[in-house]
Amino acid sequence: MTARVVLVCGPAGAGKSTHARALERAGYVRLSFDEAAWEQGLREHPLPADAAGQVHAGLHVRLRTLVAAGRDVVVDTSFWSRASRDAYRAVLAPLGVVPVTHLLATPPDVVLRRLAGRTGSGPHDVVVPPALARAYLDGFEVPTEDEGPLVVVAGGA
Repeated sequence: MTARVVLVCGPAGAGKSTHARALERAGYVRLSFDEAAWEQGLREHPLPADAAGQVHAGLHVRLRTLVAAGRDVVVDTSFWSRASRDAYRAVLAPLGVVPVTHLLATPPDVVLRRLAGRTGSGPHDVVVPPALARAYLDGFEVPTEDEGPLVVVAGGA
């Protein structure tokens, strides 16, 4: 049986990690960009491009290994650009896996409120200043069905 892979997509504060943990409870292995970065001592976002590339490279290796073992995987990162989503699709294509993108559709005011309450206490609580939060929202490239399977998930209040 071919492994299933979900790419959880949305801006910071959209609820991606909460959604990914629910899939983890359903049997998926969860790969978290923020946790991997935190483990490497990277605490401020956005990460420099080289550091982000290294974190993603590590996730790619783990993803390939898990999928080759037949495990279902959920990847928890912003996937803010189509290019970032395509990079993971390229990792999976030789394995015969077409990932499903889960877009967390969370109202911008909710995202901004959640980010304003962050304290920096852990990998899913990284402080995002208001101007950066707005830039994340404005720069987010919403996935479309022409990229592949897409599920829109309500991001809550």
